Amino acid sequence: MPDLATLNSAIPVAPLKLIVMDSCKALGKNVNRYLVDFRRNIHNDIANDPAFEGYSEENYIASATCPRFGSGEGKAIINESIRGKDVFIMVDVCNHSMTYQMNGYINHYSPDDHYQDLKRMIAAVAGKAHRINVIMPFLYEGRQHRRTGRESLDCANALAELSAMGVTNFVTFDAHDPRVANATPLKGFDNFTPPYQFIRSLLHYDKDLIIDKNHTVVISPDEGALDRAVYFSSVLGVDTGMFYKRRDYSRIVNGKNPIVAHEFLGDNIDGKDVIIIDDMIASGGSMIDTARQLKEMNCGRVFILSTFGLFTEGLEKFDTAYEKCYFDRVICTNLTYLPPEIYNRPYFVEADMSKFLASIIDFMNHDISMNAVLTPTEKIQRILSLYNERKDIVL
Repeated sequence: MPDLATLNSAIPVAPLKLIVMDSCKALGKNVNRYLVDFRRNIHNDIANDPAFEGYSEENYIASATCPRFGSGEGKAIINESIRGKDVFIMVDVCNHSMTYQMNGYINHYSPDDHYQDLKRMIAAVAGKAHRINVIMPFLYEGRQHRRTGRESLDCANALAELSAMGVTNFVTFDAHDPRVANATPLKGFDNFTPPYQFIRSLLHYDKDLIIDKNHTVVISPDEGALDRAVYFSSVLGVDTGMFYKRRDYSRIVNGKNPIVAHEFLGDNIDGKDVIIIDDMIASGGSMIDTARQLKEMNCGRVFILSTFGLFTEGLEKFDTAYEKCYFDRVICTNLTYLPPEIYNRPYFVEADMSKFLASIIDFMNHDISMNAVLTPTEKIQRILSLYNERKDIVL
């Protein structure tokens, strides 16, 4: 929950409004519920103060939609006034479950479709809202963040385009490379990570873990995730290891150089429980191969933590790997669309980010420092202390 003392001494930038795109309706409803609950507990004495008009509401979600014509073209419609509002637009560019009809055919939404709908919504809001903030948990084209050779520079171009359309702040999670913020140097760009939600979920469901250097190790599946693993291991007080991906740079398969082998760099992990942490699970092949090699090295249990569970090739690989005991649990956030069938898998746990995201929105609407949100080290230490005392971790 937000720091009530800090919020009680701050004035909101403008009345808060959420525009929740169809791609993240479930997440948006949960965020809205937390915001309503937060604001019932603060500023209860200023009901008639004009500076706090619309502060405490029963619903912050504006009525808006992006319908399609039969040709596949679309438009954005806002069904209520958002003039003077501090607008937060939430979008999930990875939600492939949505469909639309074009010339009688059924098409599934691609990230490009979601991005175009986001621009339509910004165009409908621009010039009326006090401020426009975009919450895009999975950064659009985030893996195409830099140019090597004759390539497009998609992520930087997208950020520059949205900035030119009037977006003031960008909020994302676990950006593949946060330095892409340099594309919009005069705009706000906040990149959050979910280590607190990961450890809370892990300790809630696995109550016999021993978190110390003799029993646990944090592994980075590649060099790109090393910073994330180092922070996580430092907070937990355990050692770190890393796998180096050896790639075949002579050819490209599905837009990337194929992995030839994974080479492990680190100390002996014999008998230790392993936490693998990464920003995303795409096809899952790399993650499963990493888990398999760890098991062959005689590690204990393997826990896979990933911010975005894309599962682009389905869940069959993970079902087979789980049956072969390559891993024990997969924990992903609900920041992007997850296939409904994954909730029936015995190995899956969802790390709910709704309350955290509501806190971010609340802090931004008051224009106060989010330093405590960016570095949740104390919160992680507190939950570890509760766990070591064998007290229940409440999700």
